[in-house]
Amino acid sequence: MIELSGLRKVYPAAGGDVVALDGIDLVVEKGAVHGIVGRSGAGKSTLVRCLTGLERPTSGSVTVDGREISALPEARLREARRAMGMVFQHVNLLDSRTVAANVAYPLEVAGVPRARRAERVAELLDLVGLGDRGRAYPSQLSGGQRQRVGIARALATEPHVLLCDEPTSALDSTTTRQILSFIRDLRDRLGITVVIITHEMSVVREVCDSVTLLEHGRVVQSGRLGDVVTEAGSPLSEALIPVPDLPPDDTRRLVEVTYATTSVPTHRALAAVAALGDDVDVVAGTIETLAGLRVGRLQLDLPHGRVVPVLAALRGAGLDAREVA
Repeated sequence: MIELSGLRKVYPAAGGDVVALDGIDLVVEKGAVHGIVGRSGAGKSTLVRCLTGLERPTSGSVTVDGREISALPEARLREARRAMGMVFQHVNLLDSRTVAANVAYPLEVAGVPRARRAERVAELLDLVGLGDRGRAYPSQLSGGQRQRVGIARALATEPHVLLCDEPTSALDSTTTRQILSFIRDLRDRLGITVVIITHEMSVVREVCDSVTLLEHGRVVQSGRLGDVVTEAGSPLSEALIPVPDLPPDDTRRLVEVTYATTSVPTHRALAAVAALGDDVDVVAGTIETLAGLRVGRLQLDLPHGRVVPVLAALRGAGLDAREVA
């Protein structure tokens, strides 16, 4: 559905060129909810602008739904953008327009007849649970309701892809969970592909099927949640299923174990740890459910001389294990 190949974006600057994206290769599967995460300056916003064709890449290609966005002339690019809905951090509703008129705006731009616009707006407001608020103005809505209006507007032209740029960072935690659950429900009902740009790992834990970590314009790690969290010691594994930092101990060693129930059920993972013997203790750990997938990360304390046989036993049980430096 979405494929980035060798994507590079360089901005000329007086003090030297600024490389915002440096050879991004990425595939987002059709119907997935995919998270793009990274700190400020990692290249997330530039990536979104390249996806929508607002920025032309310096080199490489962007293909969405079989069309190479990066190669389209302006007229065809406007048409291609209608297949992509955009949800913004601050919603960007037009305060002078009613809720219904805000949702109708992209349909007006697309030249949809008035009667069909009214019908489509009613469908969308019902879809987002605001069927009775069409005559209200944005100032009369809560933050969560305004974001639902933004989602309805993004869906107006029946896009195949929904791009969400920090869609919950301005919301409280309860409303955030509601919006993320709603986005996932929309994906399930409509079959659309969703890309969420965020700096919050909690968003990825809550709703994403797969995730990509960007640093300095490059992909550091990418994959399905069940795969990235079982890569013991990887940046995404540690960020998505954190455990407490433990003080160093020169007389003992730490071994970290990660697993996902797609490959190893929790009871089998715990049984494998219990079978290691009384000189191996679980000193930290967490078991969480990420987007419907249960995953675990445990840290074991053991004597120096037991590290090699313990790692062999854990790996033989199908668990990902490594010694913690």
